[in-house]
Amino acid sequence: MSRTTAMNNASSLSSSSHAPPPSLSHSLDDELDLFGQRVTHHHGARIPAADDWDDQDHDDADLLRDDPLHDGLAEPLSFKRKQKQSFLLAQPARLLSALTGGGGAPRNSSDIPPSHGPGSTRLEGVMSSSGGGVAKDGVPPLDWYVEGPGRRVGYEDLTAIDWIFEYTKERQRLRVLASSATGLLGYIQQFLDASQVWIILVLTGLAVGALAAAIDITTDWLSDMKFGYCSTQDGGAFYLSKSFCCYGYDEHSKCLGWKSWSAALGIGSASGKWFIEYFFYLVLAVVFALAASALVKEYAIHAKHSGIPEIKTVLGGFIIRKFLGVWTLITKSLGLVLAVASGMWLGKEGPLVHVACCCANLFIKLFPTLNNNEARKREVFSAAAASGISVAFGSPIGGVLFSLEQLSYYFPDKTMWQSFVCAMTAAVVLQAFDPLRSGKLVLYQVTYSSSWYGFELVPFVLLGILGGIYGGLFIKANMKVAQWKKSATWLPGPVIQVVVVSSLTALVNYPNSYMRAQCSELVSNLFSECSMLLDDQFGLCKTGAASAGTIILLIFGSVLGFFLAAITFGLQIPAGIILPSMAIGALSGRAVGIIMEIWQHNHPNFIAFRSCEPDIPCITPGVYAIIGAAAALAGVTRMTVSIVVIMFELTGALTYVLPIMVAVMMAKWVGDAFSRRGIYESWIHFNEYPFLDNSEEMQIPDIPASQIMTRIDDLVVLTATGHTIGSLTAILETHPYRGFPVVSDPRDAILLGYISRAELAYNLHTSTQPPRSLPPETEAFFANQPLADASTTLDLRPWMDQTPLTLPSSSRLHLAVSYFQKLGLRYVLFSDRGVLQGLLTKKDVWYVLNGAEETRRTTDGGSLGVDRGVETGITREDGEGEQAGLLRGSVLDELVSPGVDAGSIL
Repeated sequence: MSRTTAMNNASSLSSSSHAPPPSLSHSLDDELDLFGQRVTHHHGARIPAADDWDDQDHDDADLLRDDPLHDGLAEPLSFKRKQKQSFLLAQPARLLSALTGGGGAPRNSSDIPPSHGPGSTRLEGVMSSSGGGVAKDGVPPLDWYVEGPGRRVGYEDLTAIDWIFEYTKERQRLRVLASSATGLLGYIQQFLDASQVWIILVLTGLAVGALAAAIDITTDWLSDMKFGYCSTQDGGAFYLSKSFCCYGYDEHSKCLGWKSWSAALGIGSASGKWFIEYFFYLVLAVVFALAASALVKEYAIHAKHSGIPEIKTVLGGFIIRKFLGVWTLITKSLGLVLAVASGMWLGKEGPLVHVACCCANLFIKLFPTLNNNEARKREVFSAAAASGISVAFGSPIGGVLFSLEQLSYYFPDKTMWQSFVCAMTAAVVLQAFDPLRSGKLVLYQVTYSSSWYGFELVPFVLLGILGGIYGGLFIKANMKVAQWKKSATWLPGPVIQVVVVSSLTALVNYPNSYMRAQCSELVSNLFSECSMLLDDQFGLCKTGAASAGTIILLIFGSVLGFFLAAITFGLQIPAGIILPSMAIGALSGRAVGIIMEIWQHNHPNFIAFRSCEPDIPCITPGVYAIIGAAAALAGVTRMTVSIVVIMFELTGALTYVLPIMVAVMMAKWVGDAFSRRGIYESWIHFNEYPFLDNSEEMQIPDIPASQIMTRIDDLVVLTATGHTIGSLTAILETHPYRGFPVVSDPRDAILLGYISRAELAYNLHTSTQPPRSLPPETEAFFANQPLADASTTLDLRPWMDQTPLTLPSSSRLHLAVSYFQKLGLRYVLFSDRGVLQGLLTKKDVWYVLNGAEETRRTTDGGSLGVDRGVETGITREDGEGEQAGLLRGSVLDELVSPGVDAGSIL
């Protein structure tokens, strides 16, 4: 069977829609404001403008927007050099202008005052026909107005953006702004325009800091509620957590205001206390997890998981509507509080990055110039993501490096500075709120008073190796669980899965005192130095024979935590993997530290311990917990520099940077031996998001691109002439592809451009509706037709990308992949001496580089995500719920493309 799948992907990748073209006929009743940003119909119907369009929040009826490249331009964009006016003709015009004070002869079409009479257009009086000829007033033909990358009305859900188009549009906007900036008012306009990004980032930092403080306080309260409540005794209140209720007590056991559930019920026996407290712990944990899952399912399905894989894909140029919407922000925040309070093995650090990007998207709507440019929005998201890690770890610099190393697809120098400002603002706000009443940004922020010795590099290296092994095994186990859940049709729904896992977690956690506590509280105690620990709740600072049981419990807790985290990460609740990985690494690291401490205490004359100073503790187990946490985190995420900086900012001691670097290096090497992908890249691959990391070291086959491209024989192409509205509509109904190359004729196949399905469908629909009401037999063309009557024909050139990027068919795949990675392309056309040879899409490249070519070729007849009935990416885990709500078809799909799967990933 011929490989037509690439065209399916091309149709998805070229999913941008076009605004209505300016008609050159006096009878056309549409109005295109070349100087504004709206397309209106005189009969009252309005296409949503760019400021109304939101690929995150609005309903599907808001899919169409006017987002032309020409917004605010004095003249439409052209890639053709205009002929210079003769010197002899130009000078009299200038002289006349100087004498009369007028503007002289118009220099281009945009200088001619538009007509606003009934049935007129903005270009009335400029051109006599759509194809050229001689316009009124003797102005030369201006056929070049239709050249360029075409026009857009927006991007459909689950499609890629056109990076080149977006940046070209921004450059033209800045050029117009600079050219119109005269005097003090002009400079003020430029200053206000340049300050928009900074206003958004400062507001985002303020919002993220406040939200993080609220999440911390509420989470602590609900978490402690599983054990008891704060009574009114000793000035307490029900809404206070244990730390606030017992504020001022060095040991919480002496606190009079805090009542356990057994004490509240008057249970006196030891077994009765244990049973009652176990019961309340189990019930409340399941209730919290159930509430979090129900919130996600009913209000915002995109609030599930950590959100970092999707953020990486969005920053790479992908559209996921409502992923950064208001309801997602609310649901993620509330669901995160409930999920963390349930005691499941998950964290809030990754989801806070998603929360930060949601806040940034909310403030971007206040500024249309940014909201209308998808490329600039992604720069803001990259900077905002840093504030999420900043408040999660109290590490502003680590947040900037996290965004640079892990998240961002395009990270110029200005974005680094913007990230720093946003992360710093969020950290300052969190410090001002001081949710822990300790002066610290996070609960597990510690400071060490002692240094380390050279012999400790050996256990540090060992911890790095263990962290790499943990990361490799965890990713494999987590992916196996995800694959099993996808293939096992007998499994219950996602809410029931959360209830089952939360019940199992609560049953396992309570008997083990280390697992019973919240992850953040556990990590805080594991990191702490015994000399600085006032309340040893877990007995970590025991010495002598009693530490043997402590070591066993620590190792047992880390093993159980591994399996619980593996089945928890991926459930339909807000859940991060950063803090559970740190907890697992800290448990094993503290165990190794206690072993080293006992060894040194019992054998102080051992050759390795002779460098220890007398009467001073030689081994600090808390340092080993820090090293183990950093190694585990590096093994599961494959980050390096950002982890070292985050850990350094947590400990506040420059002394331990070198041991952390050694452990992270070993964990990275060992983890890469298992797989080159970290946990986030593995989930991107599992969901089949079309993400090509431009910094990832890929194994690219050294073959010609022609071996994997879809050849012209397998493509559905459109000819420049010979079509009618009816025939083009029939093509759209017959073929589900979302884009079509345009050639001169079937025999020569000279490439003229590329038109996507959305733009073609929208134009065909609007032309058959009032006021034009063209019949189906109306001629439609993609090339210059000088003799065509604009009132009775349909000119589709303004909708077509007449400057697509092309390569010779003999180009190597390395070059084509570089085009996709560096330029963020959606498709590349191959032509030899102007003759179309084939097409290669981003999805094709993704499949080849990920070794899934055979899967794609044999999956239900071809292209994943385009043919009806094939589920991909987001539609997999809960097809019924998500397809019914989140992934319902767009306006365009319902309008003219019923054959396209609304849930396709591209």
